[in-house]
Amino acid sequence: MLVAPIPSPRTDTDVTSSDPQPLLEVRNLAVSFRQGGTVFPAAEGVSFDIARGETLALVGESGSGKSVTALSIPRLLPYPAAFHPSGEVRLNGRDLLKLDERDMRQVRGRDITMVFQEPMTSLNPLHTIEQQVGEIMRAHFGIGQKEVHTRVIDLLTQVGIPDPRSRLNAYPHQLSGGQRQRVMIAIALANEPALLIADEPTTALDVTVQAQILNLLDDLKRRRNMAVLFITHDLGIVRRFADRVAVMTNGRIVEMGPTEAIFADPQHPYTQKLLAAEPKGAPPVSNPTAPVIAEVKDLKVWFPIKRGFLRRTVGYIKAVDGISLKVRAGQTVGVVGESGSGKTTLGLALLRLISSEGSIVFMGRDIQGLKSKATRSLRKDMQVVFQDPFGALSPRLSIADIVGEGLSVHRPGMKPQELDAKVVSALTEVGLDAETRFRYPHEFSGGQRQRISIARALVLEPKFVMLDEPTSALDMSVQAEVVDLLRALQARHGLAYLFISHDLKVVRALANDVIVMKDGKVVEEGSTEAIFASPQSPYTKALMAAAFNIEAIEGSVRQ
Repeated sequence: MLVAPIPSPRTDTDVTSSDPQPLLEVRNLAVSFRQGGTVFPAAEGVSFDIARGETLALVGESGSGKSVTALSIPRLLPYPAAFHPSGEVRLNGRDLLKLDERDMRQVRGRDITMVFQEPMTSLNPLHTIEQQVGEIMRAHFGIGQKEVHTRVIDLLTQVGIPDPRSRLNAYPHQLSGGQRQRVMIAIALANEPALLIADEPTTALDVTVQAQILNLLDDLKRRRNMAVLFITHDLGIVRRFADRVAVMTNGRIVEMGPTEAIFADPQHPYTQKLLAAEPKGAPPVSNPTAPVIAEVKDLKVWFPIKRGFLRRTVGYIKAVDGISLKVRAGQTVGVVGESGSGKTTLGLALLRLISSEGSIVFMGRDIQGLKSKATRSLRKDMQVVFQDPFGALSPRLSIADIVGEGLSVHRPGMKPQELDAKVVSALTEVGLDAETRFRYPHEFSGGQRQRISIARALVLEPKFVMLDEPTSALDMSVQAEVVDLLRALQARHGLAYLFISHDLKVVRALANDVIVMKDGKVVEEGSTEAIFASPQSPYTKALMAAAFNIEAIEGSVRQ
């Protein structure tokens, strides 16, 4: 349901451009969707301008209408299910909503381009990097292969791909997340567009890679005098890189103005709520004499590299290389580091979900040598909450079945009434209405789905929970709610958490102790307070700089 905004004293006229005519003008835009005979409004009365060389950030929680608005500009919504009851989208004075599809194809990729959130799904896994970057130039300008080859190398150099010639024949899966996003930016910039739309382009990236990508976009924008519409829910990014901010909720822009003015003196209650939503507080105080729930010593996970016709082992990827740690009851140990540092592999090895070498002791019992069948009885005491609440829940099962599934396995004699009572209790404890247990995952928001994942883990009354990036896919306000929930549950049940994350702000709010991983090894460890107050390792300092904008990080970490 759309609600009328509280009038704000700020309007788009607070910022003027040297160009009297804005590059992009959106006026009174409305977006609706048809489903059967019902029409659902998604955005209404949206108006804003973007000048050349300017970055406008469109912020708000999931479902606020940000992406729908952005996709309306290059007309990438699923038409005719989506339609525009009213509005204009003018690029250089021409209304894009009135163009036929043939003319619109000339605008997309040449005048307007987009960088999406997940490069792995945006890039074609069957085509090389050179094919994908060059395709857009051939489509719009019909230039020859030799010129395309030269320009692709130049573009990859501009976006910071190391040794670009060696990457031309690589496929997306052979690049890191940051490199894939740089390739997406190269594709978007291939035809020197006037407007770049970046829809959550850094959400899935580590803090250091995120900072590098944002610095790159900002530099390219300045050099090319390009307009940027930046869609995000991360207000730290907005404050650092946006010239102006438009705040959306319930399909409407409720406040707009210069970035510093919005952050210094927000007028609308929703903007005030967003700015106050960052995870705060401290974890429950842990008892240094509490029983050790999980402990690993000299843990190693090495993956063989096989080459040649006979597939001989020529080396190893040392994902986890000699790590030791212990987690006590009521304690949270945070594991931080970039993608590929070995964080998740460490957690999976501790849970005996992948093979490893070294000692693994759980609740005083050495479980490293146990067969798979013998570890099954331990699963009720060791649970996991995964990163993606969308992919972690079966779309075919109701919430009651999802949460109760573990009980059916580990307590097969439980009567249906008892099982249902346990499910109701678990859902209530994580703040969900028990009456919703007969609904399905697609009927819930991202934050609600993550609460369901937590309920599924807690219903078995475990002693240890591995939390693998449980907040990275969530809005800032929902992140704060989930962190508060996890702290409350830990204090109530004395849970031991292994919290894996690249979001250092969340780690600071939840973890008692931190280990910092790089290339499978621990480069620094200690209490959260000590690590954040005075990091010793250059790598830890680089992570802190990227997360909290302390100082420039160029050259501090590997590209």
